[in-house]
Amino acid sequence: MLEGYRIEGRRAAEIAASVERAVGSGGLGPGQLLPPMRELAAELGVNPNTVASAYRILRERGVIETSGRRGSRVRSKPATTGRDYARMDVPAGVRDVADGNPDPALLPSLAKAFAAAAEQGDREPVLYGDDLVEPELARIARADLDTDGVPDGPLTVASGSLDAIERVLAAHLKPGDTVAVEDPGWGSLLDLVPALGLRTAPVGVDDEGPLPDDVQRALAAGARALIVTDRAQNPTGAAVTATRARALRAVLREHPAILLIEDDHGHGIVDLPLHPLAGITGHWAFVRSVAKAYGPDLRLAVLTGDITTVDRVSGRHRLGPGWVSRLVQRAVVRLWADDALDTREVAAAYRARRDLLIDALAQRGVESHGRTGLNVWVPVPDETTAVAALLHAGWAVAPGARFRMSAPPGIRITVATLAPEEVSLLADAITRALGPSPTRSYV
Repeated sequence: MLEGYRIEGRRAAEIAASVERAVGSGGLGPGQLLPPMRELAAELGVNPNTVASAYRILRERGVIETSGRRGSRVRSKPATTGRDYARMDVPAGVRDVADGNPDPALLPSLAKAFAAAAEQGDREPVLYGDDLVEPELARIARADLDTDGVPDGPLTVASGSLDAIERVLAAHLKPGDTVAVEDPGWGSLLDLVPALGLRTAPVGVDDEGPLPDDVQRALAAGARALIVTDRAQNPTGAAVTATRARALRAVLREHPAILLIEDDHGHGIVDLPLHPLAGITGHWAFVRSVAKAYGPDLRLAVLTGDITTVDRVSGRHRLGPGWVSRLVQRAVVRLWADDALDTREVAAAYRARRDLLIDALAQRGVESHGRTGLNVWVPVPDETTAVAALLHAGWAVAPGARFRMSAPPGIRITVATLAPEEVSLLADAITRALGPSPTRSYV
């Protein structure tokens, strides 16, 4: 079963460390099935409860996952040392529309902003014990949040959306708690939640956001937190509408004790209004990143929420990295103050690229989704076949398995750099990859 690798140890911690070392070194690969607990206990000469404790440690560290009678196996993206997630190798000559990155041509220049921030740092150096948040960044961010209807609350910063979400989850939940997450949803988030020792409850998504009935079922079943992407949902491009927001607020009113986390990472690249849900539950957090609009290397996200949540996140942050570089914060302030980015122009550019592909696919009888953001989601009957056929045709797309749990299969296409002259070629390739259908035709 383990292809020659021998798990060792007498205590739970030793057994867990043996498995984790093997995963980190590649001796145990993603998806590798582990021995049943009683079988491994007999082999090691220990009590089955010892192996059960070792497996629990590994689950809480995000190394393995357990699926009832189907047993325990190494996670597809294990959270352990020495292993990054598998990336698709894009052969030379193949067009990469799988990476999920913004268009570099639509990102603002950072040189002047960082030069100005550095000059300010020379005049006003940041020292240990200073505020976590640049005052002007807090002022501008709070004004924008007020404009968008996000409830008032204290404000802090984190190193990107995922860092903020992780800190909020850790501030309130304990291993074994369940988090309701979108399905399909952000692959990194789907990996992060179990890496924290938390369980996931999938919530279906359509073009208007999470499905209220699915949210109700997940919360009624005991989920202690709900994570919602307000706009530019990855991978489907969903955006919460006013009607959907009202329905979700009604569900949340029935569960005021849950933790609500909203991710608005698409701020600055979308042209649809925000319909926030925050303020319905006792504990909530609203996260807004600058990465998609201003550059992925600007590791900064603004976080607001209820007093307890922000206080816990800020306090724990001080005990670790301390703060997000005020140099970076000041550079972001300068970008905002100088209007370095025409967000309406950027949002319109991404919308035009999505619409071109969606319209071309519709003309060929192919269903696709992408109201906002950088991506288009195409349901497919079989991901492996579709991805392989498109790769053979010269297109690298992202398989939906990276983004879903129980949702039907699909592929994600990043349109951020898709040129108009490429659209018909890509649409034709997708149509062929999906196979013959009486509802499809070439134009």
